[in-house]
Amino acid sequence: MKVICFYVPQFHVIPENEQWWGKGFTEWVNVRNAKPLYEGHEQPREPLNKNYYNLLDIDTLRWQADLANKYGVYGFCFYHYWFGGKLLLEKPLELLLENKDIQINYCLCWANESWTNAWTAGKNCQTLIAQRYGGEEDWKAHFLYLLPYFQDERYIRVNGKPLLVLYRVDLIDDLNQMIDYLKKTAVEYGLTGLEIAYQHPSFDFQGKKDDEKLDYNIMFEPIYAYNQMALKQKFITLRKIKRKISNFLEKHTNFSLNNLNPYGLQVLDYDKTWELILSRKVEDAKLIPGGFVDWDNTPRRGDKGKVYKGASPEKFKKYMSRLIKKAKTEYKKDMIFLTAWNEWGEGSYMEPDERYQYGYLEALREALLENSEAAGGGKQENGV
Repeated sequence: MKVICFYVPQFHVIPENEQWWGKGFTEWVNVRNAKPLYEGHEQPREPLNKNYYNLLDIDTLRWQADLANKYGVYGFCFYHYWFGGKLLLEKPLELLLENKDIQINYCLCWANESWTNAWTAGKNCQTLIAQRYGGEEDWKAHFLYLLPYFQDERYIRVNGKPLLVLYRVDLIDDLNQMIDYLKKTAVEYGLTGLEIAYQHPSFDFQGKKDDEKLDYNIMFEPIYAYNQMALKQKFITLRKIKRKISNFLEKHTNFSLNNLNPYGLQVLDYDKTWELILSRKVEDAKLIPGGFVDWDNTPRRGDKGKVYKGASPEKFKKYMSRLIKKAKTEYKKDMIFLTAWNEWGEGSYMEPDERYQYGYLEALREALLENSEAAGGGKQENGV
């Protein structure tokens, strides 16, 4: 089973973040400044041995790759930021591309949302850098930037084709035309094609069901489960209206409502969420299952965040073992996308911390072995 962890490159200084958030800003600032919001709330969280690493240090990338391989993570899905030719947080991935000796499989997810100051702005949320989608000229420039990654032997392939993930397909103008262009261009440049998956379970896009051109739908957890529960609890209409207004403003103005949470702090049940994930009927062959380690995004969102209460390595092992079985028998897939490798600002990470040390990594390895799966990262293989 190929367990692929989402990977955030927000752990090094860039000029834009210093301009928007202050000198020396990285995701570690949010992590260190986090505060407990209720009795028993586990914040702030600390990496083991206070390893507040810098992703511009190549030794950090080597350490992460070695750790992932040792405990059974097949690869990373790196978030990639492209704004009409403007790149952000691209250096760690470029370092990985340059250093072929680092043995880790990987793919890219274009995190195609505009960046806003929603973490701190409250109702006065402004767009810091807007996402625009352009046409064929921009699509080709983007493809040519990605091409060296697609050609890397470590890049994750499905059916012999590089796998590209799109985060928010509901925001993309001319989505189908763009997908056709990217797949055609991939063949023109010597690839066998592209397999394109989408990740974020937007209510708007789910309602349209217009995913004919997309190859796979990754069940991004726990957001997929949260939205499923929202549908049952019938507060979906307000969220749909907010999303439509926000999408329009994001495309046409310098203002955004995205990521603002009108419900205040939400404390959710880890076990119930996992049971929902594991009891879900598989009715679409495009679905790739997802799981999550833990989730607490209050370091970013404060009292507008979500906390999943009750996580532990022991529970994670039990649920992952069941998900591995479900992936094979019901989804008929050999991939699981896991949230996340290093989402410290959202409380979802496999990396060792002071509380559990290597507990979650050991839990993953045990869940794989329990299902007679290899506990090492492994080489590239085709299939899904």
